[in-house]
Amino acid sequence: MDFGQSERLLRRIGRLPLVSPRLWWRRVVFWVGAVLVAAVAVGFAQAANWASGLFQHFAAGHAWLPYIIAPAGLTISFLLTRHVFPGAQGSGIPQTIAALHMHDQDMVDRVLSPRIAVGKVLLTLLGLASGASIGREGPTVQVGASIMHALGNLLRLPRLELRRALVLAGGAAGVAAAFNTPLAGIVFAIEELSHSFEARTSGTVFTAVVVAGATTLGLVGNYTYFGQTSAELSNSVAWLAVIVCSVTGGLAGGVFSQTLIIASRGLPGRAGKFIVRYPVAFAAFCGLLLAVIGTLSGGQTYGTGYEQAKAMVEDHSTLPAVYAVLKLAATVVSYVSGIPGGIFAPSLSIGAGLGSILAPLVHGAPAGAMILLGMTAYFSGVVQAPITSTVIVMEMTANQRLMIPLMATAFLSFAVSRLICRRPLYGALARRFLQVQGGH
Repeated sequence: MDFGQSERLLRRIGRLPLVSPRLWWRRVVFWVGAVLVAAVAVGFAQAANWASGLFQHFAAGHAWLPYIIAPAGLTISFLLTRHVFPGAQGSGIPQTIAALHMHDQDMVDRVLSPRIAVGKVLLTLLGLASGASIGREGPTVQVGASIMHALGNLLRLPRLELRRALVLAGGAAGVAAAFNTPLAGIVFAIEELSHSFEARTSGTVFTAVVVAGATTLGLVGNYTYFGQTSAELSNSVAWLAVIVCSVTGGLAGGVFSQTLIIASRGLPGRAGKFIVRYPVAFAAFCGLLLAVIGTLSGGQTYGTGYEQAKAMVEDHSTLPAVYAVLKLAATVVSYVSGIPGGIFAPSLSIGAGLGSILAPLVHGAPAGAMILLGMTAYFSGVVQAPITSTVIVMEMTANQRLMIPLMATAFLSFAVSRLICRRPLYGALARRFLQVQGGH
């Protein structure tokens, strides 16, 4: 073999996936990105708990203080969102979905910029410290997508589908790390973010979720988000429990989603004109409404709703029947105020409250089982992603005994929700975002 043949052989070997230095460099950077997403998600979770605790600390024993903190906090958050971090408003999931459908790379760079990611985190923490009923999981999806997108720019990936795969993987890793639910992260990416499964991107998503999950496990240990429950349903009452929870959760979730979609287009009449003309005053008014709702609920509607849901799941404790209604109202008010923040955790908490209300209506059904069915029903009614809803509740509570009732509840609730809200919430908000940005 002459020198030329040897050189050609070495070049061919160098291009093989297992030995190519260029491909190995991409893999290493990609793995580092997944670790970064998980680390940011864990840090964000701890900071969110601190921000919510800070509000509770100052509000405890001072019933009048939320009437100052909430309006001031939401006003400041709205102003910072509009003038310092434009584009950071909302959940973060619609923006990520929109970015996956954008063809203008400069526009994707703006939506998934490091500046927006930092603003998303800081302003979500400010909202929680102000008593807003918001979650951190949606923002974590956009932050994860932003981290992976930045790495894609660093690697100068040549093909658009590779860049989209990184964004998709970052969002999925964000869900997996935020809830410590790797399987839910994968399903969420397929069912909600991409609405399809492509063989070319599946390995990228799976790897990101596995690496992010392992990093989360190493940082915070093996835990279940809402604790563990061994609740079961007997076959004789399961069908009735499924129907009751599905219909109630689907209707409530559909109303909630349709309300947010209508609000994103602008309210009609004088209310809509007032919001357009005086958006800052409207944000302050929303803060005042949050304080009123918080007073009516005895302070239970502030924050993510995580503590309330966990108590119901683990201890089968009950909250006042009006909790679910007030929490839903507080979440709507928080979202329409224009501040950043997600709806994942509040929706699961509302669903737990609905299940607690419905438990006495189904004789022989354990309260714990009804709470899980209520969470699944309402969440599926809101996001209209039944498989994700089933998997995420099952993983967050380490309960496989209710898999069939949970799945039946999720699909029936999805069908009921569609009677009210014809389009999935995140998809509709993503389309609205694209229209505003001009990113078709």
